[in-house]
Amino acid sequence: MGAGTEPSEAQNDAAEGRVYLDYNATTPLAPEVAQAVRDALHQAWGNPSSSHPAGRKAKEVVGSARESLARMVGGRPEDIVFTSGGTEANNMVIHTACRHFHESQARPGDSRGMPHIVTSSVEHDSVRLPVEQLVKESLAEATFVAVSPRSGRVEVDDVLAAVRPTTCLVSIMLANNETGVIMPVADLSQHIRVLNQRRATEGLPRILVHTDAAQMIGKGRVDVQELGVDYLTIVGHKFYGPRIGALYARGPGTTTPLHPMLFGGGQERSFRPGTENTPMIAGLGQAAELVSKNWEAYESHMRDVRDYLEAKLEASFGKQRIHLNSHFTGSKRLCNTCNFSILGPGLQGSSCLTTALSWCPQSQAPAPHNTLWLETGRGLAVSWAGWCPSESAWALGDLCLCAAGQRVLSRCRTLLASVGAACHSEKGDRPSSILLSCGIPYDVAQNALRLSVGRDTTRADVDLVVQDLVLAVGQLDQDQAL
Repeated sequence: MGAGTEPSEAQNDAAEGRVYLDYNATTPLAPEVAQAVRDALHQAWGNPSSSHPAGRKAKEVVGSARESLARMVGGRPEDIVFTSGGTEANNMVIHTACRHFHESQARPGDSRGMPHIVTSSVEHDSVRLPVEQLVKESLAEATFVAVSPRSGRVEVDDVLAAVRPTTCLVSIMLANNETGVIMPVADLSQHIRVLNQRRATEGLPRILVHTDAAQMIGKGRVDVQELGVDYLTIVGHKFYGPRIGALYARGPGTTTPLHPMLFGGGQERSFRPGTENTPMIAGLGQAAELVSKNWEAYESHMRDVRDYLEAKLEASFGKQRIHLNSHFTGSKRLCNTCNFSILGPGLQGSSCLTTALSWCPQSQAPAPHNTLWLETGRGLAVSWAGWCPSESAWALGDLCLCAAGQRVLSRCRTLLASVGAACHSEKGDRPSSILLSCGIPYDVAQNALRLSVGRDTTRADVDLVVQDLVLAVGQLDQDQAL
C-alpha cells in the first residue's frame, strides 16, 4: 500500500467495534510514518558511518530527520541528539547536570557539597525515579515542588523558593500526562535566566533548565526559543511516530553541557554512541514533519472533540455525577485530555476483589466463589484460601482491590482507555498519586478515568463511548443495589 492508505491500529479497533481513547499512553504510527520506516528499511539499510554509497544514503536519511526534528521545536539540527526514547533523554539530562556541577567548581579540591535538583511532584517516573535514586545513593539532593491544588500546576514562585546555592537543575514537564495541565515553563525559564546572571557574579553554579515535552508535541506549539530551556525531551510514540526519541540541547557540549551515559563508537558526536537505528529515525523525522505542517489543525480538531466529550458526559450522567479532574482555575491544558470521575452509589464504598490465582487441580477449572465484595474506600491487597469441593482441598489465591475507575473500564465493551498513566497501570488498586497531588479528594480520584482523544477521533466515537460508559455504570449501580 502507498503512504496514507494503510489503516492505523486505532482504525482497526474501530472496525472491531472498539474506540481507542488512550492517545496519551501511545499513538499508532501515522501511515506516512510507517511508509518512511519501510522505505528506509529497503533503501537506507547501510551503516551511516560507512563512506560507501549505502552508508552515505543512510547518513542522509539521519541528517534529514535531524533537520525535521529541529524545525519542529524551533532549534538547530546540531542541537538534536537521537536516543532510544524519553526515558534515556531524561536520564541523560539529570546525569549531565550532576556531573557539570562537580566539573564547574572554581578550583580542583573545592567542594560545594552535593548537587541539588528541583523538580515537581507530578513528573513522569523517568524524571522522578532517577532523581530519587541519586538521593538514595547520597549523590544528590532534591526538592519535589508540590503543585497548587487551585491551579493544578507548579507555580513559578514555589520553584524559585526551592532553589539553593547548590541547585544545578530545574526539570519541569511541559504538560502533565494525566491532567493535561500545561506548566509555566517559559515564565520559569525567564526568571532562572535572570537568577543565573546574579549567581555567576557570586561564583555559584549555573542552573540548567529542562522540560519533558512528551505530551505537548503534536498537541500545541512547542518552540525552544520561546520556552527558553536548555534541554527538551522528545518522545516519538506520543505523536504518531516510532518508539524512539531525541533530546534537544541548546548547543550541546558548548553553550550547554551534555555528557554521555554510554561509551562506544562515537555516533551522535559521542553524546549517544551506538549504530543509528536509521529506519526508526526516518520515521521520527516524518512524524516531526507532520507536526510542523499540521499541529494547529490537529489541536483544533482534538479540542473540539474533547470539549464535546465533556459536554456529553455531563449531559448523560448529570453534572452532579461528573467531576472533571483536569479543570483548574486559570490553567491551560492539553487539547485532547479529559480526566474525570463518575460519582454515584455503584462507585462509592465498595470495591471488587478478584482472584489473580484460584485453581481447582482435579477439575482443571477456576475454583468457585472467585469474586468477593469488600466494604472499603481504601486500597488493599490480601491472600486468601478457599475450599475446592472436587479436590477436598484448599485452593490458594491472591486478591487485589480494583479501584472504581478500573471496575468501570472492566465493564466497558467499546472503550479502550486508562485510569491514568500507562506506566502506572500495575498500581490500579490505588488512586493516581498525580491526582492526589493536585488536591483531588481520595474518593473522587479513586473513580478517575483518563480519556485522551486523537487526530482521527470523531464525535460519533464519543457518542459510542459515552453510551458504553452509561451501560457500564448502570450495571455497577445495579450490583450495588443487590
